[in-house]
Amino acid sequence: MAPLDPAQPARVRPVRETVLANGLKVLVQEMRTAPLVSVWCWYKVGSKDEPAGRTGASHWVEHMNFKGTRHIPRDEMKAIVERSGGTWNGYTWVDQTTYFETAPSGALDQMLFIEAERMANALYDPAECESERTVVIAELQGGDNDPEQLLDTEVTAAAFRVHPYGHPTIGWLPDLQAMTRDELYGHYRRYYVPNNATVVVVGDVDADEATRLVETRFGGIPAGGVPPRCRTTEPPQIGERRVRIDRPGSAAYLKLAYAAPAFADRDFCPMLVLDAVLTGAKGVNLWTSYRNPPQRSARLYRALVDRQIAASVFGALIPTAQPFLYTVSITASDGVPLEVAEEATLGELDLVRTRGITPAELERARHQLRARLVLDGDSVTSIAHQLGYFETIGGLDRYESLWPAIAAVTLDDVARAAARLGASGRTVGWFQPTASADVDVPIAAAAAGGA
Repeated sequence: MAPLDPAQPARVRPVRETVLANGLKVLVQEMRTAPLVSVWCWYKVGSKDEPAGRTGASHWVEHMNFKGTRHIPRDEMKAIVERSGGTWNGYTWVDQTTYFETAPSGALDQMLFIEAERMANALYDPAECESERTVVIAELQGGDNDPEQLLDTEVTAAAFRVHPYGHPTIGWLPDLQAMTRDELYGHYRRYYVPNNATVVVVGDVDADEATRLVETRFGGIPAGGVPPRCRTTEPPQIGERRVRIDRPGSAAYLKLAYAAPAFADRDFCPMLVLDAVLTGAKGVNLWTSYRNPPQRSARLYRALVDRQIAASVFGALIPTAQPFLYTVSITASDGVPLEVAEEATLGELDLVRTRGITPAELERARHQLRARLVLDGDSVTSIAHQLGYFETIGGLDRYESLWPAIAAVTLDDVARAAARLGASGRTVGWFQPTASADVDVPIAAAAAGGA
């Protein structure tokens, strides 16, 4: 393989960074490859910021902020973007909530108008809140009917005893049933303030003009109080924890979860390299991390899929503001007991933990990760997403130093990261399909092993 260049592969042009008088951070990057512009508005609020009894508030707020504002009727929010041939969406996760529009560059001011209205003037009509409660609960119940998603929810909850990262982003059903319109609106007003937000503009724009337009639309919105921040630290796990779900299904699933470093921790990039060796390199991107094809050279693919123990294997390490999870997900092949799949998987993880990886594996993983970073910046929408995502969880400078940090990972660094994969720090989840839909079992039963 050719020597690795430690220069950042995804960087196109310098990012213009401005902070308005009300605290709003503005990031603008000119990219003249097509007459398009992508606008993202990011808020530092996600499921980790929700107090007990109000889990799911951030996600529900996101839904409500598509329901119209004081100056934009509900149906017009969608029409403004679509009339120009653009696309729009939003999402909520553990650390952030975000909204975006990508459209021809002439629509920039209209997109900024939508986001300024969303920040300051969303309505929260009581009838709309009740209607959306039904929608969100139906979404939650739909996820509970997906075996893989249900197992992920239960394993994550078991892996965290204290930190709110253990709560599902969509919330727990009793909280969604009990939350009031005023509690929901209070959550919106507490966190949707300019000094808790970042606006990102990437595309066929002049940086000076784009910054001026952002200030025109957002500059008059007053700063709010400093939103409360999560100060909880998850205590170290001192024993294996287990979750078993017995429900009707067509396949058996195994999930292993280990405490993972936060994005700013020194072990994040070594863990990223380790996952590339075990399950294949992926984009460092919440959108693309789950959409990569299987990499047949990866250790767990060869150990499990090639030997027909598993139909699929997948690893996930997502950058987060605070320590989250590294997970390995296995779909057992037909007729293979979960005991066999678990034993084979743990055997491979123990091998990498005790013997490390080879120099050739390290070099291949770094080359593959470099390619994934390039693909994470394949459009104005993707670039704008990455700038806002990493600014929200740790700062733009950390994102810009990501590739040099990966290129500098050593075998000793990977060995240090692999030490996290021991028995005392793991949470093991099984989804065992039952033979009949009328077997009466609880949704999930979690053993009490570990602390």
